[in-house]
Amino acid sequence: MKKASLITITIIIAVIILAYFLINKNNPKTPEDVVKCIGENSELYVQLGCHACQIQEDMFRENYQYINKIDCFYERDKCAEEEIEATPTWIINGQKYKGVQSIEKLKELTGC
Repeated sequence: MKKASLITITIIIAVIILAYFLINKNNPKTPEDVVKCIGENSELYVQLGCHACQIQEDMFRENYQYINKIDCFYERDKCAEEEIEATPTWIINGQKYKGVQSIEKLKELTGC
């Protein structure tokens, strides 16, 4: 009898955990959550005075603060080390993506 109860309890716990993950998977993330995720999984190389960089920034609005940015005007050595030839450039999973990227594309590339 005790073995059957333990199996039943284990199954109930497994179902609850599975339901929790399925519910959270289907809940849309807030724009802030998405940008935080993108920022945690990428680097954005920009440069002071770069018009395209400003367009990229404007896409994120107030959530731009969560993006992991490196300004090549101030951090020239880091940009030279990464061989950044143009800004904006995103580095995601070791791959470079030059130019302005849509948030949808960045979500896809970062898995966010």
